[in-house]
Amino acid sequence: MLHGLGGLGAAIVLGLAGLATAQIQPMGLVLPTENSALLAGSSGAYFQFIDRTFEGEKSTPWEGGQFGFVRDPRRIGGRLAYSRFHEGMDVKPVRRDSRGDPLDEVRAIAAGTVLHVAKVSSQSNYGRYIVVKHDWGYGPFLSLYAHLREASVEPGDKVATGQKLGIMGYTGAGIDQRRAHTHVELNLFLSSRFEQWHNSQFNTPNHHGMYNGLNLIGLDIAGLFQKHAANPKLTAAEFVTTTPTYYRVLVPGSADMELIKNYPWLLAGEMPSSKPASWEIAFSSWGLPVAIKASTSNCSLPSVTWVKDDPIPHYYNTRGCLTGSGPTAKLTVSGMNFVKLACGAF
Repeated sequence: MLHGLGGLGAAIVLGLAGLATAQIQPMGLVLPTENSALLAGSSGAYFQFIDRTFEGEKSTPWEGGQFGFVRDPRRIGGRLAYSRFHEGMDVKPVRRDSRGDPLDEVRAIAAGTVLHVAKVSSQSNYGRYIVVKHDWGYGPFLSLYAHLREASVEPGDKVATGQKLGIMGYTGAGIDQRRAHTHVELNLFLSSRFEQWHNSQFNTPNHHGMYNGLNLIGLDIAGLFQKHAANPKLTAAEFVTTTPTYYRVLVPGSADMELIKNYPWLLAGEMPSSKPASWEIAFSSWGLPVAIKASTSNCSLPSVTWVKDDPIPHYYNTRGCLTGSGPTAKLTVSGMNFVKLACGAF
């Protein structure tokens, strides 16, 4: 059952089961490099460290290479909070040459189609990166491989599971040779109208079209790998819908809700025959949509209807999308803009 959603979780799982089973394919995931320590239970040998200075002490914790709220610790009301979110896993190199540069191949985690290759490393914090689309029969999932030294594929290429995509490097902002790694994500796609949204928010150019990282929202990829190893029949859709909800937002029924078109299993119940008064979307703490339902409540702008009661101010738990504390929250300006992008309410 999903946190704070009553029986919606079961409804969503039933929605997934209702898809044509012949269309659903096993994910057959493989790790993105030859580093296999993640599945051997040796996290410190898998995740690349970060440089941290906290309360006057310098450290290099590997925990900062994990998925989740694992960076920028601070004390808030006597509690320790990690305010910076990391939307992927940073995989350490296994091999380096005599100069210290990594030699590891970066490989497709599953069969798919290359959608984007960012060849100019200075045009993104990801450096040189590749996006591959996977469709296991329940909507597009996009894997992303960042900080590459070189890419071996082009947009439109079909790639097999485990096929070489490029070579690990340390391109992108804030990464040096010591911390060379491959940053890997698995994402839902938010909006095919992303460039329209981007142009309304920023004066800077968008060099990556629809495959800009702002238009991709990640799931806990390391957690998925670990659960998939234990249960190879697990689907990415099931993994998403069992992710705990942190907050719910009501959006106008006029929103285009491309999420439902791409991922119909997110919808609880039947698709309404006409536009509902509103939609209620459940999000994880970092903004992953985990459930959607039609609502009879009226609203003119996105608004929070429920939030997990937590002693840490919501701003730090939600990548700055919410303000408030305890059982009360409102969308910040950036939170409002994110929800509008995710739901097509712009």
